[in-house]
Amino acid sequence: MDEIQKNLLEQVAGLHEMPSGAYNIRANGQSVERSTTAHIDIVTKTDKQGIDIVIKPGTKKESVHIPVVLSQSGLTEMVYNDFHVGDDCDVTIVAGCGIHNSGDSDSRHDGIHSFYIGRNSHVKYVEKHYGSGDGKGERIMNPETVVEVGENSFMEMETVQIKGVDSTRRLTKAKLADNAKIVVTEKIMTHGSQFAETSFQVDLDGEGSSANIISRSVARDDSRQLFLSRINGNNRCAGHSECDGIIMDNAKISAIPEITANDLDAALVHEAAIGKIAGDQIIKLMTLGLTEAEAEAQIVNGFLK
Repeated sequence: MDEIQKNLLEQVAGLHEMPSGAYNIRANGQSVERSTTAHIDIVTKTDKQGIDIVIKPGTKKESVHIPVVLSQSGLTEMVYNDFHVGDDCDVTIVAGCGIHNSGDSDSRHDGIHSFYIGRNSHVKYVEKHYGSGDGKGERIMNPETVVEVGENSFMEMETVQIKGVDSTRRLTKAKLADNAKIVVTEKIMTHGSQFAETSFQVDLDGEGSSANIISRSVARDDSRQLFLSRINGNNRCAGHSECDGIIMDNAKISAIPEITANDLDAALVHEAAIGKIAGDQIIKLMTLGLTEAEAEAQIVNGFLK
C-alpha cells in the first residue's frame, strides 16, 4: 500500500501496521490483506462484492478490522458485508472508509453491513469516515447498517465523520429481541457545501428491549445536515433518541425524531436541540488568552469529544 492509503487506514481504523486478530483490508475495489483466526473466519462472497465474517460461539476478547480505502479518482463501488456472531461472544469490530480524491471525477463507496447477533453476546462496532484530497471530484459515502440483536445481547455502535466527506446518507436499521439492547453514539461535522443525512429506524420487538441513540453534530459554512430517527416500541421496552446540533455561519440543520408506542408498557423519549455557540462561552475562553477562532475550535472539539 502507498503512503496515501496508509494515511487513510490510520484515520479510519487507527492502524499504523497490520493489526492482530482477524482483518480484511480493501483498497481501490480489491481485498489486499486478510487474516483469520481459530475463532473468526472471513470468506469472500461469490455472488456479489463483499465478505462474510463468521464469529464462532464463545469467542471472547477478539477483534475484527475491515477498513476500506479509495485513492483512485472516479472509482465507484458497492460492497455487502455480513457478520454472523454466535452465542456468548464478546468482540470488537472496526470498520470505516477513507477516500482520497485528487481528480475531477467523483469517488464513491456504498456499503451494507448486516449483523446477525446470537444470544448473550456483546458486540462493539466502530465506524469512521474520512475524506482528503484537493481534486474537484466529490468524496461520497453511503453506509447502511442492518442489525438483528438476539436475546440478552448488547450492540454498541460508535460512528464518526468529522472531515472531508462531501455527501453521505447514513442509514441504520435495528430489530431487538427479548432483553436486547442497542446504544448508538454518532459524531458528525460538516463544512463547506457538504451534506449529511443520518437515519435511524429501530424496532423494539422484544420484551425488556431498549435503545439509546445519541447524535452530536456541528454544521459550518454552507453545509446541510438532516437527522431522522424512528423508534417503534412494540413490547414492554425503553427507547431514547437525542440529537444535539451546533449551527455556525450559513449552515442548516434539521432534526426529525419520531417515536411510536404500540404497547401499553413502551416507554419512549425523544429530544432535539439545535443552536449556536453561546457568546459567553467564547468570551470566557478569550479571557484566558484564546483568540475568537481558537475559542470556537475549543468548544467544537469538546462538544464532539
